[in-house]
Amino acid sequence: MANLPDYDPQETREWLDALESVLKNEGAERAHFLLGQLIDKARSSGAGVPFSATTPYCNSIALGDEERSTGDREMEHRIRALMRWNAMALVLNANRDSSELGGHIASFASAATLYDVAFNHFFHGKTDTHGGDLVYFQGHSSPGVYARAYLEGRLSEEQMYKFRQETGENGLSSYPHPWLMPDFWQFPTVSMGLGPLMAIYQARFMRYLQHRGLVETDGRKVWAYLGDGETDEPESLGAISMAGREKLDNLIFVINCNLQRLDGPVRGNGKIIQELEGVFRGAGWNVIKIVWGSKWDRLFAKDKNGLLQKRMQEVVDGEYQTYKSKDGAYVREHFFGKYPELLEMVADMSDDEIWRLNRGGHDPHKVFAAYAAATKHTGQPTVILAKTVKGYGMGEAGEAQNITHQQKKMAGQVLLKFRDRFNIPLNDAEVASLNFYRPPEDSLEMKYLRERTAQMGSVPARNPATEALQIPGLDAFDSLLKSTEGREISTTMAFVRMLGILVKDKNIGRQVVPIVPDESRTFGMEGMFRQLGIFSQVGQLYTPQDADQLMFYKEIKTGQILQEGINEAGAMSSWIAAATAYANHGKAMLPFYIYYSMFGFQRIGDLAWAAGDMRARGFMLGGTAGRTTLNGEGLQHQDGHSHLMSAMIPNCVSYDPTFAYELAVIIHDGMRRMYVNQEDVFYYLTVMNENYAHPAMPEGAEANIIKGMYLFSESAGDENKPKVQLLGSGTILRETIEAARLLENDFGVMADIWSVTSFTELRRDGIDCERWNMLHPEEQPRFSHVEQCMADRDGPVIAATDYMRSFADQIRGFLPKNFKVLGTDGFGRSDTRKNLRQFFEVDRCYIAVAALKALAEEGTIDASEVSRAIALYNINPDKPNPVSV
Repeated sequence: MANLPDYDPQETREWLDALESVLKNEGAERAHFLLGQLIDKARSSGAGVPFSATTPYCNSIALGDEERSTGDREMEHRIRALMRWNAMALVLNANRDSSELGGHIASFASAATLYDVAFNHFFHGKTDTHGGDLVYFQGHSSPGVYARAYLEGRLSEEQMYKFRQETGENGLSSYPHPWLMPDFWQFPTVSMGLGPLMAIYQARFMRYLQHRGLVETDGRKVWAYLGDGETDEPESLGAISMAGREKLDNLIFVINCNLQRLDGPVRGNGKIIQELEGVFRGAGWNVIKIVWGSKWDRLFAKDKNGLLQKRMQEVVDGEYQTYKSKDGAYVREHFFGKYPELLEMVADMSDDEIWRLNRGGHDPHKVFAAYAAATKHTGQPTVILAKTVKGYGMGEAGEAQNITHQQKKMAGQVLLKFRDRFNIPLNDAEVASLNFYRPPEDSLEMKYLRERTAQMGSVPARNPATEALQIPGLDAFDSLLKSTEGREISTTMAFVRMLGILVKDKNIGRQVVPIVPDESRTFGMEGMFRQLGIFSQVGQLYTPQDADQLMFYKEIKTGQILQEGINEAGAMSSWIAAATAYANHGKAMLPFYIYYSMFGFQRIGDLAWAAGDMRARGFMLGGTAGRTTLNGEGLQHQDGHSHLMSAMIPNCVSYDPTFAYELAVIIHDGMRRMYVNQEDVFYYLTVMNENYAHPAMPEGAEANIIKGMYLFSESAGDENKPKVQLLGSGTILRETIEAARLLENDFGVMADIWSVTSFTELRRDGIDCERWNMLHPEEQPRFSHVEQCMADRDGPVIAATDYMRSFADQIRGFLPKNFKVLGTDGFGRSDTRKNLRQFFEVDRCYIAVAALKALAEEGTIDASEVSRAIALYNINPDKPNPVSV
């Protein structure tokens, strides 16, 4: 618009004068109304109105509208300076001898004011009168959070000297990690992008708790701190439209726009603040920009013709970074020097005064005003875009320099200059020794800190609820423990039946949280639409197409189901919010997240790892699991490796059950471990969409189902006949059962059949025994569950699953027998289950051949018997290896 010619300057002036008069006499609200009316009239008349997603490159809050803090400005400045010193000393001490431990100084240096103002006036810790705000701290700023906690007396000096030294006691973790510091950190955020994403769904889950009458969350805020460079991660901005759509005014993003990422400028040739403003405004957020500090206010007052504002708009971020890496004379020449009028504007200012023209994110008054406006804003989430300098205060060691993110060492004059710049009460020797500094307990600083903490509470602090839930007994699922009497159902349907029992339980039913990513009908859960309702803050503003049907699509404000759309990352984030509610909301919830197993760990593995770090408790169910079981969908849907990925997470307990009774026993035991015994584990179960008859649970099988392996059936033939041990899991156990029949009928070989519910748990048990035996060489050795099961059994062991061979191969080290493994290595493809299992060589025929080959290797049978089986079962010995085609 600025480039369009002005054909009638006088008329333009009249319009501008009229607008100025309205602003002066009737206020901004009236001006906004009139402008809106003009725009609506122009659009309705067919006149195109140019669109602009951004506002001028200046602060969003006018000087006269800034809310002022009632805090002690000087005292807060001194405390903030001590935080800066102690945060820097924390990293420098850890790297005094070498840079092996690492750490980051520059990020917190740029964000100190953003955090300090919030600590003093806006972050609410959990108290008797407040449920506590939830703060997703920027991971690289952790030294500053430790520095604050040290000043508050929550961390000792001993701990400060143990930053990134965690194998002993009292170490401080590199970044926010609840697993490593379970009383301190709440959210792991340093995997870039996950913090903002989880914060959005946390804020929405708080609304879920509020609407369902489970937890009072009014007045609580979710704060997410992130860097401008972090917004390049798709997860950072991927869900902001949901926050806008849901009007999550309990959510505040604070983006530290220091203009630098790890290697260089974020947008050297552009303006990241303007770019982010457009993105967030378009997504329905309230945007507050803090670009310029108070020292610029006098110059803005002089800028009658807008030339200063024009110059600010012209300069790109790469130049702004360079300005702060130089000095006042450079800024005078290269910023103000472009226009003589601007040079005249600063003619009465020294180079030092020009250098001290501060950025908005370093000005506590501007930051306070932005936070105050954000916390009071209703109807929208708020993002605060704060312009800062990376490495602020580091001087020649890194201030606004491209190398500053990696800077871990400072010494000599650089430290003394830092001490002098921030007036740290340490002598030269103490500075050289990198002493931490905490004022005396009777000092004015400590008194002020105690007053602030008493009023606001402590943040961060993790306060898990420890009250055990009254879970139903196993007999509540009696229908699943019995035979289906020939009726064919899938394990997915068995799970849905179990879920139906749980939601009706009088003690825990309301705490069950079913979560699905737009696949309820696939999993047979549509019956719950009407029964439980789908959570919606606005209810249902339309008549659903299927309103006349029994299982119609029902949205309701108190709905229990979280239906997240085609959005696994969002659904997982909701699951994490629910799975950690016991620690963050004082209310244990039982989340069950069911999804296509292929789109679980493979897609959201980073979030699953974060869930483990957060000590999440709940159930993840990989539906339509197994490479040959989800038969028609093909390569991108068929999962043959999710159990290998779940095994990477130490506190993820994984099972691949075959029968309904196994599923019931496992879920019941999981509830006992997580919600009665308060164990910090979560469960991953695979459930299938293949229908078949389910037998009754063998008597006394419960304990071994949980351990990961139990004897399903034992051969009862001639003991002198050749014998094998057949292991199977998931739907392939049924192929194993049929293979036993082939072996006996066609070759006179007897087979014991073992249902392996968890190769992963068997491996963990084996490793634990192996480690104990290594460290206790003179004591009676321990034996793993696998070894105990196989101790008195004859014959080689053959395992077959619907997953890659390495899944079952996990237990090889604990089997002192000939061990053969069959699996579904390779890319999936579409066909019938029968053909797929033959293709991947995991059907009954291949299992039988593998058993016979193992017997031949041991000399129990002649190798010709193996050849006979290959011919009998019409197997092509020269077919390509499935992994290669």
